[in-house]
Amino acid sequence: MIINSARFVISNAVVRKCPKDSRHEYAFIGRSNVGKSSLINMLTGNKGLAKTSSTPGKTLLINHFLVNDEWYIVDLPGYGFALRGKSQREALEKMIKGYILNRKEMTNLFVLIDSRHKPMKIDLEFFDWLGENGVPFSIVFTKLDKMGSQAGKRNVEEYCKILLETWEELPPVFLTSSETRRGRDELLDYIEQLNRLPLE
Repeated sequence: MIINSARFVISNAVVRKCPKDSRHEYAFIGRSNVGKSSLINMLTGNKGLAKTSSTPGKTLLINHFLVNDEWYIVDLPGYGFALRGKSQREALEKMIKGYILNRKEMTNLFVLIDSRHKPMKIDLEFFDWLGENGVPFSIVFTKLDKMGSQAGKRNVEEYCKILLETWEELPPVFLTSSETRRGRDELLDYIEQLNRLPLE
């Protein structure tokens, strides 16, 4: 897939205020500092599209970006929110789950995992929640450039092995690097395949 255009459309905190033009949406989520904004910018070829920050948890709203005037990338707040107060954590969790469970245009949720880290309880619980609710999702391992190729491959294989202890089979898995653009073609090809399917 060739990306000809990508532009910001709207930010909001309420699912009912999301765009109403019935296009496929691909949402991206992960724990703070997983490289979500950098990945979105790499996919679209627009370095300034999603705001990157050294401050974890900068994204606090549901952000829609229209790609090729055909489909949306949706930048969701990260989960975890360790640095936030209880009321704000609960509000963010409600917003995220409201979007994931109620947005019929959401064709796939890409869950980002830092490839350098071992599985964390919060990630495993989030995967289980997605499975229990029948949410279509994929796993995107980020920051593969931060390790040697063998170490990165070994980490990903070990992570998937742990997941298979509770999952019969894994969803699609992608290995990426925003620095080297690794995984860009694979992700865009997968989105292009899903774009051909009718919205339910």
